[in-house]
Amino acid sequence: MAEKLIKQTCEGFASALASKSPVPGGGGAAALVGALGAALCSMAGNLTLGRKKYAAVEPDIRVLLEKGEAVRERLLELVDEDAAAFEPLSRAYSIPKDDPTHDAVLEDATKRACAAPMEMLEQCAKAVELLEEMLKKGSVMLVSDVGCGAVCCKAALECAALNVYINTKALKNRVVAEALEHRTDGILEEYCPRAAAVAEEVTAQLRGK
Repeated sequence: MAEKLIKQTCEGFASALASKSPVPGGGGAAALVGALGAALCSMAGNLTLGRKKYAAVEPDIRVLLEKGEAVRERLLELVDEDAAAFEPLSRAYSIPKDDPTHDAVLEDATKRACAAPMEMLEQCAKAVELLEEMLKKGSVMLVSDVGCGAVCCKAALECAALNVYINTKALKNRVVAEALEHRTDGILEEYCPRAAAVAEEVTAQLRGK
């Protein structure tokens, strides 16, 4: 890939996603959606700064913005890292099965392909934590954006998990596979409900319930 995927326009990325090209795929989409969720958290924070009503929490908001920027940037990097991991995996699958290197090369490439979606899970979990705090401390005028960020992060978590599972299914080393799956399951079980709770709280506030 001569051009980084993340440097494309929104239209260009969506077109590439819809094309016959195997990358970007679900992993890249997961990372991008997670980055958008983190960005919405930052939007709420940036629009809270400078308001007298929220002066007491301004130092906290600034910390949230710093952390959110790091999460957003890392998730954007993972769009291309996920795509880069596909090429060696594709080459590994093209090695004839009677080649003595086939199994080892394929196993290594498959294991490496788990790295990007696993980190997506970790970063999206961090984003959910930031959104929880932003909901409590950010401007009430921005709660819908915080809720949207939570929905994006929940979707990104679930998408990233699918990209872990499709690779762990192919791993012959079941100890490694099960460890990755256990970690993935744990993140989903903790953070998907937390993200959903943020969105539900926002809905309740907006509808006066």
